[in-house]
Amino acid sequence: MPTLNRSHLEQLLRAEEQKFLTEHPKSHDLYQRARKSLQGGVPMLWMIRWAGSFPVFVREAGGAHFTDVDGKDYIDFCLGDTGAMTGHAPEATLKAMAEQAARGITLMLPYEDVIAVGEELQRRFGLPLWQFTLTATDANRHALRMARMITGRPKVLVFNYCYHGTVDETFIVLDEEGTPISRPNNMGPQIDPIYTTKVIEFNDVAALETSLSAGDVAAVLAEPVMTNIGIIHPEPGYHDYLRNLTRKYGTYLIIDETHTLCAGPGGYTVAHGLEPDFLTIGKPLAGGLPAAVYGFTQKVADEFVARLDVNDSDVGGIGGTLAGNALSIAAMKATLENVLTPAFYEKAFALQDKFTAGVESVIQEFSLPWIVKRLGNRSEYWFRPTPPKNGGEAAAAIDHELDRYMHLYMLNRGILMTPFHNMALISPETTEADVDYHTQMFREAVQSLFG
Repeated sequence: MPTLNRSHLEQLLRAEEQKFLTEHPKSHDLYQRARKSLQGGVPMLWMIRWAGSFPVFVREAGGAHFTDVDGKDYIDFCLGDTGAMTGHAPEATLKAMAEQAARGITLMLPYEDVIAVGEELQRRFGLPLWQFTLTATDANRHALRMARMITGRPKVLVFNYCYHGTVDETFIVLDEEGTPISRPNNMGPQIDPIYTTKVIEFNDVAALETSLSAGDVAAVLAEPVMTNIGIIHPEPGYHDYLRNLTRKYGTYLIIDETHTLCAGPGGYTVAHGLEPDFLTIGKPLAGGLPAAVYGFTQKVADEFVARLDVNDSDVGGIGGTLAGNALSIAAMKATLENVLTPAFYEKAFALQDKFTAGVESVIQEFSLPWIVKRLGNRSEYWFRPTPPKNGGEAAAAIDHELDRYMHLYMLNRGILMTPFHNMALISPETTEADVDYHTQMFREAVQSLFG
């Protein structure tokens, strides 16, 4: 089994950084200009973490490719970290957006299409009632507010190293001794999340029951498969325990399918027969246009309405002026009906089979202690020999320097991977040639490290 030479890795990384700087002069110039008006020279703070000393600036995108301002073409395996899972600029979505934009974008009033979308969400995911937001963060926030209002309980339960957007309550982790603490670099929290939230490891049934048995948890907020600290699957029977224990202790179960919609047309929930009280989804629903939804059971709706003061419904912390606007509704309707179809998933899954097999073949060829994790049309390679069973194990396995090298090596050769993970999302717009090229470049990257 080969051993990674850290000094060699550092030398390789410096060479890739210089290659990136040399080959992206226009992006570099735009970055320098952007620094004069944008914090960090980027439109969103996290973009300062892109591999390379500055981000690539995009000129145009279509399907599973994009072109940067220096004229370089890239295979896009990031796809907006799920936001563009449909592929960039899907035709049906673009057509619906153009037609609706000419008739009006937002009016703070409903449109007939919103009923069609509600009916499709009902059919697809099995929950009877739905509401709209612009982001999955807001969908999660609103579901948590509803759960606390109905139960009268103050606490939320999440899993160690989870991620549910910028929901304040979720920025909590376990330290090395298993003590809950505010997540490192949690920026200016309104209140320390140890006062609002309980945190346990995923797949730990005993900790789950202990946490819920106190009777103070309004809701468990969970991805059905963890995805933001690597793909971590539930162990056999874990979801049965999660559902049975939440019901036993009168706690609502919120399933966040924003990333796990990659598991099929109805997400992981439908594929595996889960029965959540709330379901939240964002990102790809409108083909990349900001749109998200949250659905819930009739029982939740009845309990909520019984406590709702209609006169204060506009200032109660649930809702948004632009949520459910005509443009996002039109885009969502077209995307659900014409893009995120069973045929979409069938083709994307087959391509992901090929992608995963290619990576595994290189790992086997070089006898590396690495693994590939897979969920639907999403996969990820990890620099450890066994799958992590929870967020703590996954976080401990992160190798930032090696991650950065693999990302930058790929980027310099026309492949964009999802940032901060070695994750690839496959769209039906991806081709077999795209997948084969990744396998070739992955092999060359590995050979540069261990050859």
